[in-house]
Amino acid sequence: MSEFVPTAEAHEGRDEDDYDESFVAEPPHPINWNLLTANDAEVEWLELNRWVDWLRRTYGLPAAVIPPYWHCHTELVWELSALHLHWLCAYDPNQNGSAPLGWHRDFADARLRLRDWVATSGTRLDRDRPTRQATWPGEEPPTPSEESMITDREADFVEFVVDDVQRRQAAEDEFYRSLGNPPLDES
Repeated sequence: MSEFVPTAEAHEGRDEDDYDESFVAEPPHPINWNLLTANDAEVEWLELNRWVDWLRRTYGLPAAVIPPYWHCHTELVWELSALHLHWLCAYDPNQNGSAPLGWHRDFADARLRLRDWVATSGTRLDRDRPTRQATWPGEEPPTPSEESMITDREADFVEFVVDDVQRRQAAEDEFYRSLGNPPLDES
């Protein structure tokens, strides 16, 4: 992945409807959210968030398809990430002229899956709760989760990304410590 990390300066002078340019300066590729480094995760979260915002506005999608806290639900993250990759590939200038039509056909299918994921997860326009997990025989039941009100989606997203990046960085640092090697300084 590239070393480019978006900053506030990267957004200056950009039109909110301008989504032709990617933060990631490389060809589209599948994202395995389980394996991203801290730096890569930050870039990918920002890119996906920007695209999801464009998608919901462009197509007038309700919260029943893309809720504000989609980022807190891994099932939605994986679905939206796959849809984003498909869109990037379909609208690549070197792609076949019928690729966008294929994307729209697949987008119709994805909207149905997104509605199912949103219904299952319990996230809504104004409130959210963690996705309930079925307990299999022999497993400890999960701790009951409370619904929380959504008051500032953007602030929550920033906090979510910062927490995710810090968690990933701590795991990377621990891995390097376990090898007896100090972490590489990427600055």
